[in-house]
Amino acid sequence: MYQLTAVGPLPSVSDWNDAFTGLHGASRVAVADRTAPWTGRLDCQHSQSYAIALCTGGQQTVTRTSRHIGSDPRGTYELLVPLAGTAWVEQGPASGEIAPGAMALCSIDRPMAFAHNADLRSISLIVPGREVLARSPTVSREPQLFSGASGLGRVIRTMVTALQEEREQLSEVTFDLACERLLDLVCLAAEGAVDSAPSGQRATVEADIRRYVRRHAGDDGLDVAGIARALGWSTRYIQQVLRDAGTTSRDLIRRERLLLARTRLSSPGWAGQSIAGIAHACGFGSHASFSTAFRQEFGMTPREARHGALPPPAGQAPGGVK
Repeated sequence: MYQLTAVGPLPSVSDWNDAFTGLHGASRVAVADRTAPWTGRLDCQHSQSYAIALCTGGQQTVTRTSRHIGSDPRGTYELLVPLAGTAWVEQGPASGEIAPGAMALCSIDRPMAFAHNADLRSISLIVPGREVLARSPTVSREPQLFSGASGLGRVIRTMVTALQEEREQLSEVTFDLACERLLDLVCLAAEGAVDSAPSGQRATVEADIRRYVRRHAGDDGLDVAGIARALGWSTRYIQQVLRDAGTTSRDLIRRERLLLARTRLSSPGWAGQSIAGIAHACGFGSHASFSTAFRQEFGMTPREARHGALPPPAGQAPGGVK
């Protein structure tokens, strides 16, 4: 059914909750004061397949859990496009701040949390999950955060805004065609998000990468693909973030494994383990390559580290004078 719906401002949070969950699916909506008059407004146009909604006002935190999804599956994805204010989106291990100039594409049928202050004004484009999967299996597997400040992202943001403003002038056929073309561009932009990822987001992602690598340094087979899967970002985005930080996934993993090995070499709990055994437990496949890398990194051999030797003074080679 093709229709235009304008909701709000609504007299209560309960009324808003009904309108919001009717569009986005069963969720838990939390606000600071449930007894206060609600100022939020929701304007929505939807066809059988697509919907676009303008949401304004009202501070809230929305949580959609596995229980909600089980009782009210939607089979949809949502592109969130903030026009003013700031929102926070979290899905799986991925999370990020979404402000004007950034956009997020998330699956409605995966647990997620969404929070914003009363100054948020945003547009949501709701699309069928099957259409996302048909265009890009890669994009469909994980949340996507990308820039709408320039390039293709800016084109998308402009088109979404225009579609919302002109929605009443479109027939159902033209509305669906416009949404389909928009989705083509969204998937294209999301696949190349690493080329224009917001700089503020990269600092958070970099910290998450380093924390994950540190915790899993001893894991066999740790690599950039595994890091990307665990954190919910694309491999290319992880590589871009690390490149901007002046390193690579390989160098970061090597460094954290060497630090782990140095800690274990001096730990009483590992005193009964051979150096080769520690090297293997820290992810190194060869004792010789481990010893070489350890000496290059710390200026001493693993054996010297085990016995508490200090590194040579600056400018002096190990075991001799410069």
